[in-house]
Amino acid sequence: MKKIFNLLLGVVTSIGGFVEAGSISTAAQGGAEFGFALLWAIAVATIILAMLAEMAGRGATVSKQSMAAAVRQRFGFHYQMIPLGAELIIDLLLLAAEIGGIAVAIRLLTGAGFQWWVLPIGLVVWLVLWFGNFTIIEDGVGLLGMITVSFIVAAWQLHPEPKAVATGFIPSIPDHDLTRYAFLTVSIVGATVSPYLLNFYSSGAIEEKWTEPDLWINRTTSYLGMGFGSIVSMGVLVTSAVVLGPLQIRVDSYEQAALMFVPAFGRWAVTLFACALGVGCFGAAIEITLNAGYVLSQSFGWPWGIDKARRDATRFCTAFTVVLLLSVLIAVVGFDPLQMTLISVALTVVIMPLVVLPFLVLMNDHQYVKQHKAGPLANGFLAALTIVGALMALVVIPLEIFGG
Repeated sequence: MKKIFNLLLGVVTSIGGFVEAGSISTAAQGGAEFGFALLWAIAVATIILAMLAEMAGRGATVSKQSMAAAVRQRFGFHYQMIPLGAELIIDLLLLAAEIGGIAVAIRLLTGAGFQWWVLPIGLVVWLVLWFGNFTIIEDGVGLLGMITVSFIVAAWQLHPEPKAVATGFIPSIPDHDLTRYAFLTVSIVGATVSPYLLNFYSSGAIEEKWTEPDLWINRTTSYLGMGFGSIVSMGVLVTSAVVLGPLQIRVDSYEQAALMFVPAFGRWAVTLFACALGVGCFGAAIEITLNAGYVLSQSFGWPWGIDKARRDATRFCTAFTVVLLLSVLIAVVGFDPLQMTLISVALTVVIMPLVVLPFLVLMNDHQYVKQHKAGPLANGFLAALTIVGALMALVVIPLEIFGG
């Protein structure tokens, strides 16, 4: 019974890391500019993320090694430095964007300039990590993320045409601004399939001490949890399409995105949007900061674990503290959080082949997954994703320049 409760809690709280600055901004822009036409991109990206998360969780459960540790052992330290360096740069930018998103949310509620809130937000994130444990971070913060269900409620109350929504799940070519459409498609994939989510998920499997009999929990959590978060992202896109699309509002700021709540929630619109944005970004900021400690410690072989006594994992704690401090400094300079989010999302796409390729090797390595190796379908998926990821990595920067 306890396992079933933990499973349900895990599925529900998966929303805390899924719905954040990247998914909100890309979905809002996609809906405002192309109506329901990019729903298929969210669906495809979610399937990719769910399959990779399940594999990452399976490998960690069987081998007791996170993705970062397994890559280091299988490919060597010198190879590990390449994805490690790339992921840390992206995590720094994305964490700064998440902190900026929280600060913008507070500005929407108070009217005070968002730079004033950056340092206090960074301190709160650090205090949660320093005094919290994995249960508090994963379940407590995740449950707060349930406020983002307001995007689904808004979409439901606006009564979009079901047939029009359904056609959004069929890939199509737009009749205008193809470059922009392609950029947002790739950006949605980058915002969804984020490297930190995969390593955080595999590290969480170890933190929660999953064993091989718990692999069904891993499968259920990865697919249902990511699917739940995906529905919220689709709610963002549908709400934006119904409200902002007819007004021809191109979402260049979170303040513009907040307007999508007005028809559904009236005078509570800005407050509710600010809370959803702030809580979503806060959950992501916690996970990104913690994952920075994970990936650095696992890559260098340091003791790690948020449930360990801080004196027993000093380098782990120092790692996430330094990364958080650097991101706070980036955010306090005053870069636009929405633009920084889109840049970090594009860079995520650039390193996607480096993220996917190790899965193809590790999930067929008996020493890593024993008898739980990938089948022909999974191997075909990974091979295709590696090729598609390489193609997206080649085109994302030109698309960022001409359509971003």
